[in-house]
Amino acid sequence: MSDFSFWDSVRNLLTGLQWTLLLSLVAFVGGGLIGLLVMILRISNKAFARNVARTYIELFQGTPLLMQLFLVFFGVALLGVDISPWLAAAIALTLFTSAYLAEIWRGCVESIAHGQWEASASLALNPLEQLRYVILPQALRIAVAPTVGFSVQVVKGTAVTSIIGFTELTKTGGMLANATFEPFMVYGLVALGYFLLCYPLSLSARYLERRLHASA
Repeated sequence: MSDFSFWDSVRNLLTGLQWTLLLSLVAFVGGGLIGLLVMILRISNKAFARNVARTYIELFQGTPLLMQLFLVFFGVALLGVDISPWLAAAIALTLFTSAYLAEIWRGCVESIAHGQWEASASLALNPLEQLRYVILPQALRIAVAPTVGFSVQVVKGTAVTSIIGFTELTKTGGMLANATFEPFMVYGLVALGYFLLCYPLSLSARYLERRLHASA
C-alpha cells in the first residue's frame, strides 16, 4: 500500500509544475534578452559580428538540448565550481532558447521591406536607431505569433532537465510513480499538467497568426 493519497500526488505535482513554469519563464526572458543581442549581431553590417552570431546559432540549434545540459552541468563542475541542477538547467535552457529566438526574430526583421531602412537612413538615424524606432516596431507585429508558438517548445524542453536531477514536473512524476506504484495515474496527471501549460499558448499563437493574416 502507498502512503500517498491521490491529493497528495496532486499537491506534489503542482509543486513540480510551479518549478516547470518558473524555469520556463527564466529561460524565455533570459533567452529573449540574449537572443535580441544575437539577432542584432546577426543582421550587423560587420562580417565578424555576423559570423559570431551565425556560429552561436548553429551551435545551439545543431546540438541536442540534452547534450547542452550535460556540458553545462558536468563541464562547469570540472572547473571546480559547484553548480546546482536548477542553475545548470536555467543556463542551458536560456542559451538554447536564445539561439532559436534570435533566428525567429532575424527572419521577422529581414521580412521588413528594405525601403524602410533607406527611408529611416534619410532621417539621419544611425543603424541602431533605425532598428529601434522604425524596423522593430513593424517586425514585432510579425514576431509575436512565432515567438508565442516557440514558448511551447521551451515549456516542453524543461522535461529534459529531470535527467540532471532538477525536480520539475517530469522528475516529480517519476518519483511519485516509484513511490505510489501507480505510474499510469501519475504520468496521466503529468501529461495533463503540460497540456494545461502548453495548450493556451498554442491557441494564442494560432489566434495571433490568424489576426496577422487577416490584417495583411
